[in-house]
Amino acid sequence: MPFQKVQPEKLSASVVRQIEQFILRGILTPGERLPAERELAERLGVSRPSLRDALAELQDRGLLVSRAGAGVFVADVLGSAFSPALVQLFASHDEAVFDYLSFRRDMEGLAAERAAKYGSDYDLEVIQTIFDKMEQAGDPAISEEAAALDAQFHSAIMDASHNVVMLHMMRSMFELLREGVFYNRRVMFQQHTTRDALLAQHSAINTALQARDPSAARAAVETHLDYVKQALTDHQRALRNAEVAKQRLQHEVSKT
Repeated sequence: MPFQKVQPEKLSASVVRQIEQFILRGILTPGERLPAERELAERLGVSRPSLRDALAELQDRGLLVSRAGAGVFVADVLGSAFSPALVQLFASHDEAVFDYLSFRRDMEGLAAERAAKYGSDYDLEVIQTIFDKMEQAGDPAISEEAAALDAQFHSAIMDASHNVVMLHMMRSMFELLREGVFYNRRVMFQQHTTRDALLAQHSAINTALQARDPSAARAAVETHLDYVKQALTDHQRALRNAEVAKQRLQHEVSKT
């Protein structure tokens, strides 16, 4: 019989596995600072030498980084999703913007469907809490807090889908959106959307999720992102029309 003796596991290996799981599941996020060594050792119930061994291994593997005088942080594990050259292409070609929105529509629709099916009560409570804050935060076109909550709402749906590959892939995509690579959300929303319309769309998503209705949740996400796509199309058309009008004005002025 192929039985083997069970080897006792080092405490540091248990610490490594726990931190790995937190990073994999998106509980610990890139750039997040770990508690101080003494506090973390107490929380984990291990000695400080065992903790140091675990942190050293995770740093060697590129999951954690140590910053002198600041502490230990989760590494930017999302940063390698796209090369700088490809990000530059995304930022300079309109077709990438609309492909990005189509991709988000498909992925977020699937995530919402999964969240309605597989999300825990705690997941749905997180989504409800964020939505409640959105109702109080104001217009995302002019409020940094409201814009941040908008992104958190969508990220929470990804978290509730309980698919770690989808989670990290979409967090990487959201990071590019946050940096303005695809489009400036504030400018677009300010020009062509209203807070009431956006809030109603998010409310429809939240209502479907809380009711655990997968098809309604997916449809609500798709409707929302179709609206964003149309708003962006209208915004770009308005910019082109304004440029043409400016050229006409300059031409008329030059004739006088």
